[in-house]
Order: sequence, then structure tokens, then C-alpha cells
Amino acid sequence: MPHVLIVDDDAGTREALSAIIGEDGLTTATAGDLREARIQLVRQMPDVVFTDLKLPDGSGVDLFEDLDPRSGVEVIVITGHATVESAVNALKMGATDYLVKPINMQRVKAILSRLPRAGDLKAEIGTLRGELRRMGRFGLMLGNSPAMQEVYDQIGRVAPTAASVMLVGESGTGKEVAAQTLHQLSLRRKHAFLAVNCGAISPNLIESEMFGHERGSFTGADRQHKGYFERANGGTLFLDEITEMPIELQVKLLRVLETGMFMRVGTTKEIETDVRLIAATNRDPEQAVLEGKLRLDLYHRLNVFPISLPPLRDRGKDVDLLAQAFLDELNERHSTKKHFPAAVKDMLMSYPWPGNVRELKNYVQRAHIMSGSDSDSTATVPLQITLSKPAVGTAITIPFGTSLAEADRQLILATLEQCGGVKTRAAEILGISLKTLYNRLVEYGNDARDEGDVADESRVVGGAGA
Repeated sequence: MPHVLIVDDDAGTREALSAIIGEDGLTTATAGDLREARIQLVRQMPDVVFTDLKLPDGSGVDLFEDLDPRSGVEVIVITGHATVESAVNALKMGATDYLVKPINMQRVKAILSRLPRAGDLKAEIGTLRGELRRMGRFGLMLGNSPAMQEVYDQIGRVAPTAASVMLVGESGTGKEVAAQTLHQLSLRRKHAFLAVNCGAISPNLIESEMFGHERGSFTGADRQHKGYFERANGGTLFLDEITEMPIELQVKLLRVLETGMFMRVGTTKEIETDVRLIAATNRDPEQAVLEGKLRLDLYHRLNVFPISLPPLRDRGKDVDLLAQAFLDELNERHSTKKHFPAAVKDMLMSYPWPGNVRELKNYVQRAHIMSGSDSDSTATVPLQITLSKPAVGTAITIPFGTSLAEADRQLILATLEQCGGVKTRAAEILGISLKTLYNRLVEYGNDARDEGDVADESRVVGGAGA
């Protein structure tokens, strides 16, 4: 029978945890400080340790020194709101998860329900590391460069935990693929993985999409609708372009993170959810905080374990590895046997790839399409460096006191004008998705799309990763 050690100087916390853990059929031992905890470790080595970080005679992380890394003992640290950073450090040292006081007992149950599989998951991640050396793959991700090896190491460490992850990287670096890999290597992999582009949903509908709504709660709500938090219960929710989420909704998101509870639009009944959040942005998140795009308290909640995804230009020979993988996929799909001419390979390696992996995948598809049906090699098609180039020295003047919303509007419309109306290029320069740009233009009263726009959007949507 699994055995749990509870280390906390508060008797009420020890009793509450013992009661809830005992209901799951586990045996427990308790300790009020490090000295008592070490005595309990000698008496019976536990399968799981719940330990407060602040103890009368030291820190809960000191117990790591008394645990053999090969023993498979899972450690869950307990902390107050003011010491979440310490909990994050504990996760990096090997803790499985952390709890914030006051402790949510439903979170404790969720942790216990997943722990028995944690050892097997860690062994699987170790196997994947060996597979990486042979094939250059890690879960759904592909690449052998030192920059990607570091990303794989970080994902391997944080995936089995429940820690929130913040993925930061340029557009097209594969943030959604990284999020999917985190989910597949986590204890939640048998449950749903849902991806939400916060910039692609109308601000008027995003609350309903996130939390759901009741029938009749607003015009057009002719049935009950379950939101992302309800549908992802037990699994992972990926919030892409988190800095595009309206500030008023960020307040409600923070409450869900703190309490695990939310309400559908049109009701006051609270619904409980157990969701792991992975957020992503192509902006500097700290700059977004300074600009008022991201709440500081929400940023700290989401940024428990930040992972930076490298741009393709910093990944060396991964360009060749990825291009060949994309070509192999096309050859299999279309029953062809095409290869890259030497000149194309040289061109691929010398190009800076501003659109990153997404741009590379689109290029390989173009080269495959443009080659003749009888040809055994891809076509040598030009790399599109730019569609339009803004005039040198072009600038807009924004008077002091202008609101952020108005400044955004002027910048977006001026950039679109300089790009000759090509929305794909304007979105790339602005660092936002094409759908986000369309949403902004709808707000400004300009939602016309010509055939070229639709084609541009289809190429972006068909690209690789976020």
C-alpha cells in the first residue's frame, strides 16, 4: 500500500492532509519539522512526501538530500502566495508538484490520482532522450541542435509536473507543437489537449468561449455551451498569444488559476476544473506587462516554468533535418520520391528564415508542387524574403496622452498602408497573427477581404506550429 509522509509545522494542515489522503486508501506519517521528518524516513521510506517549504529548523527542500534520486519518491512542496518563486526552484530541483496555501483539497486528490504513473512516465521520457540521440526527435518535436537539446531537457523536467509553462518565441518557432509535446509527456495525456488562440477570438465572445454560457444568457445563446475550461477538465489548455487576451478577462483567468473554479456566462453557479495551463507569446512578456497588455499577477502565475524556443536561424543543421522531414511527408502522401538539388540545400542553409519553421514547411511544399510530375527532384523556387518593403524613414507621430487603443489603431493602419495592403506582411511586421489583424480591422470598421487575403490566410493556417 502506498505510504505518504506529511511534513508541516501546522497541526491543522497535517490533520487535513492525513484525512484526505487516508480516504484514498494510503497510509500516512506526519512530522512537524525536518528532524521528525528524517526520523520518519528511517522508519519507512514513503512513496510520496508533502512538505512545507518553511519549517522551524530549515527548508523542506533540504529533504532532497535524504532521498535517493533512484528511489522514485515523489515530492510535493507546500508554499504560501509570497513564496511561489521558491516552489518553482523546488520544481527545478526535482519536486513533482506544488500546492499553495490555503490548500485546495481537490488539487491534492488530483495529484494523488496521477502519482502512481509518474515513475513510468519518467522512464518513458528517459527512453525518448535515447531516441533523440538516434533520430533527432523528442515527442512531436524534431531537431538535434544544442539549442533544441536544451529545450528538450527543460520539457523533460517539467512535463511530469503540474507546473504552468510559459512558451516564448518568434512566430513560427513551433510553440503549439512544444505544448502538445508537453501534454503527451505529462500525466494528463489521456485527457484532452485544447489549443486556444486568444487573438483569434472576438473580444465579445472570448469569455463565453473560455468559460461557456447558459441558454438565453445573451442574444443568440439558444443552447448551453461548455467552454474550453470545462472541456479540458483533467487535461491541458494551451493559451496562445496570451498577451492578446482582454485585460478584464485576465482577471477572471487569474481567479480560475487560484481557486480552480469558474462560472459560465449567465449563471452564478461555480464549476470546478482541474486544468494545466500552457501559455505562449511571440512578444517579450515583461515588455507586455509594462505596456499594459498582460497583468503582472497573471504573468507570475503563468510564468512558473518559462521555456524559450529558439528561432530557426539559431538551429544550424536542423534546417536540413526539418526540410527533409517535411519532404519525406509529402513524398509519402503523394507517392513521389523527390529530393532536394544541391543548390536548394545550400540556399536553405544560407537563408535567415524570418518566418521560422512555418516558413520552411511552406517553402518545401511550394518546391514540391512546382516540380514536374516526372521530375525526381524538387523545383528551385525563389525564397520570398519580403512581399513589400516599408519606405525608409517612414514614421507616425503619436501625441502624448493618446490611449493605447488609439496608438494601436494608428500603428496597425499605418503599417498596413506601408505594406501595400498585404495583410500577411503587415501581421508579420507587427508581430501578431493574421487572425488577430483581421479582428482589429473589424473593430476599426474595415473587414473587407479580397481573394489574395484568403489565399494568404490559408498559407499561414497550414503552416507548422504556433
